Amino acid sequence: MTRIDDLPVRDALRGQASYGAPELDVPIRLNVNENPYPLPASLVRAMTERVGQVAGGLNRYPDRNALELRAGLARHITRSTGHLVDAQRVWPANGSNEVIQQLFQAFGGPGRRALGFDPSYTMHALIARNSGTTWISCIRDESFGIDLRSAGEALAEQRPHLVLITSPNNPTGAAVPARTVLELYDAAQKARPCMVVVDEAYGEFSDQPSLVPLVEERPHLVVTRTMSKAFGAAGLRVGYLVADPAVVDAVQLVRLPYHLSSITQALAMVALEHSDTLLAYVEQLREERRRVVSELTAIGYHVDESDAPFVQFGPFDDTRQAWQAMLDHGVLIRDNGVPGRLRASTGTPAENDAFLQAARAVWKETTTGANTPL
Repeated sequence: MTRIDDLPVRDALRGQASYGAPELDVPIRLNVNENPYPLPASLVRAMTERVGQVAGGLNRYPDRNALELRAGLARHITRSTGHLVDAQRVWPANGSNEVIQQLFQAFGGPGRRALGFDPSYTMHALIARNSGTTWISCIRDESFGIDLRSAGEALAEQRPHLVLITSPNNPTGAAVPARTVLELYDAAQKARPCMVVVDEAYGEFSDQPSLVPLVEERPHLVVTRTMSKAFGAAGLRVGYLVADPAVVDAVQLVRLPYHLSSITQALAMVALEHSDTLLAYVEQLREERRRVVSELTAIGYHVDESDAPFVQFGPFDDTRQAWQAMLDHGVLIRDNGVPGRLRASTGTPAENDAFLQAARAVWKETTTGANTPL
């Protein structure tokens, strides 16, 4: 049987594995940070009707500039952040991953460097690899925060063309303060003209306001967001960026023609029209996250600060063994490779009850030394 390495693939791809979390048929799945609440029946009916309206025109290409959707997103951003944003500053694509990929295609590439703060969202490094961009990992401190002194030294030495900041951070959970982002932005610009990208995929779940207003008068700052998490529309695959209009012009140089289907654009508009209904689930998930944190702490675990719809907890001597033990109790969570830590998404109250029951059982099954809180 022919293997990938038998093909003339790029050297950077040899021996690599594709991105993805285990897809297992278990009672409780809390490993991929999905919104656990299905779309309400009234919204499903509205979407079905809209698809029927659009279907008759599927012989034609979609709006390649997604003008209506950009305007809808701009209205939503203005309303939710309190900061006026016009459609020229917004660009949507197939999930925030494609948005970030387009940014790498426009501003990265062979001979260019991108810097991120690990542990963080692993797709950033993979997109760098796939675009031929050199990835530079700047390690976070013991509390998974960004040390500004070491970050400043790395920026001055490495002079990256792109800097990635995830807030709230995935998988660790905490948001990055606005003042930290501003200091990193200023430090990055001293080295060379550098694009600073703030990935706010979980921004709606944070107590910290969105960093979208910081984009004003900062042409090298980009904030990316998604409809996959707070909107509960992971299957829709719509993400977007907010930036200077020149950045939107730049990513349009590299985007594929007609990259967002007519159906995708139409369904995203319906979701935006029902944003109040969909975003009401955010506070429910925040309350459940607080409950999960409280009960995990009562069990004896150390739980890292979280502004996201998930929690990272531990410590474990053997994370793989602990992950398997949770799975043996019917609960699938995530091992992101952070030493001594596992991550669990926030689910419905019933799902969280099952997770906490499994966490108690695993605590009892594990030696005392392995589970001494930090």
